[in-house]
Amino acid sequence: MSGNVTVLEKKEFIRWFLNHHELQKREAAWLLNYLCSDDQLLKRTHFVDSLRHLPKTVLVSTRCVRMTPFRFTKNKRVSADVETAFYDLRSSTKEDLYISLCFKDKSTCPEYAAVLEVNPMEKQDLVQETLFGLMAEMILDHAVRDFREKDLYRRIDQALEVGDEKEFLQLTEQWLQLVENRE
Repeated sequence: MSGNVTVLEKKEFIRWFLNHHELQKREAAWLLNYLCSDDQLLKRTHFVDSLRHLPKTVLVSTRCVRMTPFRFTKNKRVSADVETAFYDLRSSTKEDLYISLCFKDKSTCPEYAAVLEVNPMEKQDLVQETLFGLMAEMILDHAVRDFREKDLYRRIDQALEVGDEKEFLQLTEQWLQLVENRE
């Protein structure tokens, strides 16, 4: 997965893709060819695996998979009409476009991997997941430390009650180590 895919790499990939795959909706090939003809538009075009939470997307499927043939989404409005996507692309050239292609063996296709980028919204999700994970880990560590401390207090009291000096000294040493590690 690449971060900065050049316009030339995108053009070459689209041409390769169209030469090697038959699309479920023929008009989608026309749309992809149109993208190749406009460098400014292609500069703002990104190939991604997931279209989740993105403002402007196109999903294109080939005949070798059972998926939605074509879907254009802009600001949560969905259309299966290629012409709608074409007119939007022509009139809104300043907006980023995210394309996901569905075809057999795409996960092992080096040509696709070369132009594949990470969905920027998933990066944010990853950061949030990491932060939540760290917070959960901190809370868990605190709970475990609190439990150990209370358990040591209980065991120290028990050693005092029964007069077990050896156990008392050993548990007191553990408690001192626990307190030192907390600070």
